[in-house]
Amino acid sequence: MSDNDRRVGLLGAISIGIGGMVGGGIFAVLGEAVSLAHGATAIAFLFAGMVAILTSYSYAKLSVKCQNRGGTVVFVDTAFGHNLLSGSINFMLWLSYLVTISLYAVAFAAYAKTFFHGDVAPWEQHVLISIAIALPLLINLLSASFVSRSETIIVVIKVILLVLIIISGVFFVDVERLSPGQWGSSLSIIVAGMIIFVAYEGFELIANAAEDIKDPVKNLPRAFYASVIIVIILYVFIALITVGTVPESQLLIARDYALAVAAKPALGQFGFTVVSVAALLATFSAINATIYGNARLGYIIAKEGELPAILNQQRRNIPEAGVVITAVLSLVVANTIDLTEIAIIGSASFLLIFFLVNISAYKLGKEINANRKIVLAACLASGGALTTLLVHTYTGNARAIAVFLSLIAVSIIFELLYGRLIRGHFFQRQYKKT
Repeated sequence: MSDNDRRVGLLGAISIGIGGMVGGGIFAVLGEAVSLAHGATAIAFLFAGMVAILTSYSYAKLSVKCQNRGGTVVFVDTAFGHNLLSGSINFMLWLSYLVTISLYAVAFAAYAKTFFHGDVAPWEQHVLISIAIALPLLINLLSASFVSRSETIIVVIKVILLVLIIISGVFFVDVERLSPGQWGSSLSIIVAGMIIFVAYEGFELIANAAEDIKDPVKNLPRAFYASVIIVIILYVFIALITVGTVPESQLLIARDYALAVAAKPALGQFGFTVVSVAALLATFSAINATIYGNARLGYIIAKEGELPAILNQQRRNIPEAGVVITAVLSLVVANTIDLTEIAIIGSASFLLIFFLVNISAYKLGKEINANRKIVLAACLASGGALTTLLVHTYTGNARAIAVFLSLIAVSIIFELLYGRLIRGHFFQRQYKKT
């Protein structure tokens, strides 16, 4: 593709990365980080950011070499070929986005509850969660273009809001709340960072847009690094303001909507309400965009024969079956697993996928002209982070580990059955025809 055919410049590419990360994640997981890291919540976000920035190096190098809308899927396939590992990871990636949709839906319900007087009954909670997914499902089926047009505007609103919280809250910070005496243990700080890692996962969306980015050799690496660094700074300052301005006891009571509480010291009830409304908008738009993106990811993988052909069907340029299947499965996950477990499962899933992408970059080191020491550091960071998260979670939340391992098992079993029994016969028939 010539550079004249590419439509996305450097700023556009950076906005894709920032938009992917500053979705509903920060609204959903801030309270989870505080509950573990306490006064060191900002350091937890910094730890998670370091894993993200190292992994972004692998993504940058792989994206320049393999400019394809398949992104992560293509990287693993290029490194390992079409086999059980790559097929399982492709399906695991698709499932992981279902988990992030569920995370955003539960966060949407948590912020929506702040507009109700008194406690919300469990059935009302499930209704709110279901609405958060059902409405984006309808929007995606009716107008895919609305999703892409509205997302840029909503990203700008979210970033402006976070900056406003930082600027207005800086004068209300109690430094004592951030002192080492208020920190969690070293292990709990690291674990907190790994649980909230899902708030960083969106930078990989730049890879999916690589074909459209102008001067990709220069702009792809710049976009990856700039977007991750900007979001690290944003998250660290948000964590500092949140912990420094609000007593921890209040944050733990309101852990599911901690960011709204963080706006109260400087902006009062008005700030709480504005942030809650913005959180609804942010999580809703993130669900909208992720359903849109995951349906298209399924479409791309299905075109290569890696997923069932039903996901490879479009009407009006909308992969309707993929949209419906994505939404329905997300509804099931969101209504059966709580916020903490979803955050753990989502972070563990993407840490595993990013670990394998880093391994892919190491394996292709010469072809992609990568510094193997940096890629090795990325492998160790993502692998170590995943191991730490799983070991710690096993002692306190075995169910989350069971669900995560079940996702891996389902991915492997799917690839064994579909890959061997169906896809293999399909390609044999295609080969005979030719």
